[in-house]
Amino acid sequence: MGKGGGKGHTPREAPDNLKSTQLLSVIDAISEGPIEGPVNGLQSVLVNQTPVVDRDGNTNIHGVKVVYRVGEQEQTPLEGFESSGAETVLGVQVKYDNPVTRTITAANIDRLRFTFGVQSLVEANSKGDRNPTSVRLQIHLERYGQWVVEKEITITGKTTTQYLASVIVDNLPPRPFGIRMVRVTADSTTDQLQNNTVWSSYTEIIDVRQRYPNTAVIGLQVESEQFGSQQVTRNYHLRGRIIQVPSNYDPVARTYSGIWDGTFKPAYSNNPAWCLWDVLTHPRYGMGQRIGAADVDRWALYAIGQYCDQMVPDGFGGTEPRMTFNAYLAQQRKAWDVLTDFCSAMRCMPVWNGQRLTFVQDRPSDTVWTYTRSNVVMPDEGTPFRYSFSARKDRHNAVEVNWIDPDNGWQTSTELVEDTVAISHYGRNLVKMDAFGCTSRGQAHRAGLWLIKTELLETQTVDFSVGAEGLRHVPGDVIEVCDEDYAGISLGGRILSVDRDRRILTLDREITLPSSGTTLISLVDGEGSPVSVDVQSVTDGVQVQVSRIPDGVAEYSVWGLKLPSLRQRLFRCVAVRENDDGTYAITAVQHVPEKESIVDNGASFDPQPGTIHGTVPPAIQHLTTEILAEEGQYQVLARWDTPRVVKGVSFSLRLNVAAEDGSDRLVSSAGTPDTQYRFRGLMPGRYTLSVRAVNSQGQQGDPASTQFSISAPAAPSFIELTPGYFQITATPRQAVYDPTVQYEFWFSDAQITDIHQVENAARYLGTALYWIAASVNIRPGRDYYFYIRAVNQVGKSAFVEATGQASNDAAGYLDFFKGQITESHLGKELLEKVDLTEDNASKLQQFSKEWQDANDKWNAMWGVKIEQTKDGKYYVAGLGLSMEDTPDGKISQFLVAADRIAYINPANGNETPGFVMQGDQIIMNEAFLKYLSAPTITSGGNPPAFSLTPDGKLTAKNADISGHINAVSGSFTGEINATSGKFSGVIEAREFVGDICGSKVMQGVSIRATNDERSTSTRYTDSATYQIGKTITVMANCERNGGTGAITVTININGQVKTAEVMPYTAGIPAMYQTVVFSVYTTSPVVDISVSLRVRGQYTTSASVWPLVMVSRSGSNFTN
Repeated sequence: MGKGGGKGHTPREAPDNLKSTQLLSVIDAISEGPIEGPVNGLQSVLVNQTPVVDRDGNTNIHGVKVVYRVGEQEQTPLEGFESSGAETVLGVQVKYDNPVTRTITAANIDRLRFTFGVQSLVEANSKGDRNPTSVRLQIHLERYGQWVVEKEITITGKTTTQYLASVIVDNLPPRPFGIRMVRVTADSTTDQLQNNTVWSSYTEIIDVRQRYPNTAVIGLQVESEQFGSQQVTRNYHLRGRIIQVPSNYDPVARTYSGIWDGTFKPAYSNNPAWCLWDVLTHPRYGMGQRIGAADVDRWALYAIGQYCDQMVPDGFGGTEPRMTFNAYLAQQRKAWDVLTDFCSAMRCMPVWNGQRLTFVQDRPSDTVWTYTRSNVVMPDEGTPFRYSFSARKDRHNAVEVNWIDPDNGWQTSTELVEDTVAISHYGRNLVKMDAFGCTSRGQAHRAGLWLIKTELLETQTVDFSVGAEGLRHVPGDVIEVCDEDYAGISLGGRILSVDRDRRILTLDREITLPSSGTTLISLVDGEGSPVSVDVQSVTDGVQVQVSRIPDGVAEYSVWGLKLPSLRQRLFRCVAVRENDDGTYAITAVQHVPEKESIVDNGASFDPQPGTIHGTVPPAIQHLTTEILAEEGQYQVLARWDTPRVVKGVSFSLRLNVAAEDGSDRLVSSAGTPDTQYRFRGLMPGRYTLSVRAVNSQGQQGDPASTQFSISAPAAPSFIELTPGYFQITATPRQAVYDPTVQYEFWFSDAQITDIHQVENAARYLGTALYWIAASVNIRPGRDYYFYIRAVNQVGKSAFVEATGQASNDAAGYLDFFKGQITESHLGKELLEKVDLTEDNASKLQQFSKEWQDANDKWNAMWGVKIEQTKDGKYYVAGLGLSMEDTPDGKISQFLVAADRIAYINPANGNETPGFVMQGDQIIMNEAFLKYLSAPTITSGGNPPAFSLTPDGKLTAKNADISGHINAVSGSFTGEINATSGKFSGVIEAREFVGDICGSKVMQGVSIRATNDERSTSTRYTDSATYQIGKTITVMANCERNGGTGAITVTININGQVKTAEVMPYTAGIPAMYQTVVFSVYTTSPVVDISVSLRVRGQYTTSASVWPLVMVSRSGSNFTN
């Protein structure tokens, strides 16, 4: 008998000892200088969107060096950044028989940096050990037409990931010259040796200490290994350029002191007015070489800058400047586009007034001039004032404002601004806009609201012509138009005479004063400015006495009337054009000064009309409908009201019903002067009612609409049951609230399987919005059934079943019984204390009583009670019977008052009690119960072997369950043994006993050419949340279909490569097949796989490859 044996060997893997450590060194040109600099040190430097230092001073990214210069003319070079380089990325594989060559042509470089390395470097022996190895490279330079070895490189060690290193070559030959990377070590031909070499990049370096004058620069150095394969990004939070601001301006406090003399000082500011001044006047990057400072209206910008600095609510309970500007001008654009973008941030527009570039801001302004029919050109036909209105499609009521959000990593966020009232009236009309230079959500919201209110409130444009005498304004000025044709009343004209002593003006036409309110008249003083004074009285229609006559008011000057019941019609001039006949054409758009308060402060205004031809009809509010039954048909009573009472207003009603094809059909239209109307004879259907006010001139107001249905109500969407002590509260809920709906409540002790038998089998409780079912017969622990349906004037819905129980709170029931007992006559009799004044005094009494209560109900009680005082304490023992009438009905009671209650069976001399109640506890020898309901159950023992708590937690030391277990989730710390099972979700485990394999057929590749290469690729992503070892196997099934060329297949699995030449040409064999197999073991959760097919030859060769990828994890153990 022979004997054999052997010794096993466990493969050993040497640790990786090659790690790339590369220093990223970069200089970023930030801005024209000088600038203020970083806002908060290293907290303002973000590498890959992460601050180098957090707000608490803790370092997030280690090994970071930052040096910056603000961009002055005489600034010093950056320390540690004495050279600059331009890197050329290659990323090519270097093979033994195929050196990689490049040409250098730059004339001013001083050195070259070569970055190279290996994709992996490891060698496996026959026993499976994975050990370090080495590979040799050479760097060649072409000197005077000859290749010279400049560097001998040997990489020794082990790594399973990419490793890169760098060398620098000095003493460069004359340009141009060639450089190449040569592999000295032969290429690996086996999977056991992985030593592919790569040339990553080369960098052309210039050794010079550059100052970058007038340019703000930041130099940053960081070890790139902590970012892996990520591209390192840099962001900086900076305060920008030092610009010219008024000499009396404090840009930090945003205040202006004294009177400005027109001079400037350098300072940082994000006031958009002074940022615009800088762009317009700077000679290097702005328009300073085309227009001078004298060509820009600094005084207009001064007023605009003050307006921008005013504090307004920010929407979050605080305040902020009305407008700020924070932006990078990162690309060259047309000057006009940049100018208009700046102006959009300040609600203004640029205007050339004939002498200089000035700016007109959309804000409340003084009226420059008043135009009436007396100082404009009268056309041969028509009226002097011609009006047009914006199209409804151009009146947007919703805006998506894009702005830069500091809390979103300085990325673009979108602020939605809506006018819900306008949307409800006209439908949603959305527009998108960019808030230029905006980094505040409040400012973005105000920008969007300003756009909406401008388009909704300022809808009117007026055109008229004036002579040279009447031209008293420039584009951007606010003017008043007193047009009596539009207003329907005399509002303006000329003054015929002036009596300063009596303060009386004689007008060229009659006017009528309203019965109430203050009337103002606008006059032109000696400086040509409009002045408003009070009108005190009018005689003969034209003799007007005023509160005062301003200096300079002369005969035949212009006057304009402002009535308390009419809105002052203001317009902002946008264009002045000279006509051929010497007159000037004026175009102006409506100006609403209240818009500023609406946008910046959330104010609300009820606008006055601009004409007596119909006061603006009031809005309709609180529109309601009530459905009433009427002999098989239905009537609807509609009611509404208005925010104000307007004389002569009636109301127009339109009632539509939804047709079967989805359209609306008019059922009825009506008019009424009342604020209610009754529609009769309506059939079931879904209706839409709209109501609008109509004034005496026929002008219609905005409609208000409501929808209602004449139909049986929908069934309750769900029933909310609330348990109580011997009671259950049922509250039905509807998906859509309907105030006309009530509910019928039916109750049953048992479930009714046929819902159509509810009215026969259940007990009707009543109709209400909710119901409390309360009775001593509603016992805890039992199911009770409610059947509820919705009802209205039209019909009833189907029943909805709900199952509920009374409260199972045992402690609560004891408190409930305490109140019941102590309030009963018997309870009061048993618990009433007798005044025993002496210690050790006692009393034995028997009581018996019967009586008629206030409702003439018979009551009776009987009992016996023993009382005693002992050492100052009161003791009582008693029992009693009673029959009492209560609000819940007749109730009989048997009450016992004692410290101990016990039952003893003395048979056969047994003196052990079978039941004892001592204090608040009951002790029993043995119990046989039909039904037990208890919130908490605990077995004996310390600790108890079994417990069940009210929250459903079951604790048992040992459970033997033979039935079915239904659980949502669970945790097992030991072993689970089961015969079989099914899982509908995902199984995840650290180890499997048994094999698991997945596969995929990759897309095939075919070539028909003399020299070509094509590839196919895929990516495998492991679904496990932790790293699991796996074997990736690629089977490349190859086919030659003709031709004599060489065919090569290359398989790349996460950087590990196998290349094989397949199917050598054999004469007489038209088609050949071969499979190339390559396997790699990895723990990486993501694996990239590619298969390349290449043909080379003198004649056309046809070849194809169809790769199959298999991924396997094995729980088996291989011993040999």
